[in-house]
Amino acid sequence: MPIFEYECRKCGFISGHLVMKPSDRRKLTCRACGNKRLRKIMSRFSSHQTEAQRLESFDPSKPQDGSFYKDDRNIGLWAQKRAQQLGVDLGDSFGETLEKGRSKKILENL
Repeated sequence: MPIFEYECRKCGFISGHLVMKPSDRRKLTCRACGNKRLRKIMSRFSSHQTEAQRLESFDPSKPQDGSFYKDDRNIGLWAQKRAQQLGVDLGDSFGETLEKGRSKKILENL
């Protein structure tokens, strides 16, 4: 869908608008103040990282905040990175154990 973000030149409010054709652009107004003078801006975006990219960019020497430990994907990330840095192969069973921990299946075996 062609949804674009616009900033109001009067109040600075940013809003997204569906613009199917150029003539639709002339009909846009600010949702906050009703001003018709809007400026098209670059929309925010996000990108996905693979597990390999996350492992590559992870620095185990930096302190982590509480939210880091709430993300199941981070279980074992420190151990994986340290093993990689030390050149140690933890074997397939380590990877399997990590996946059980991430999926909470490890608790079923307790």
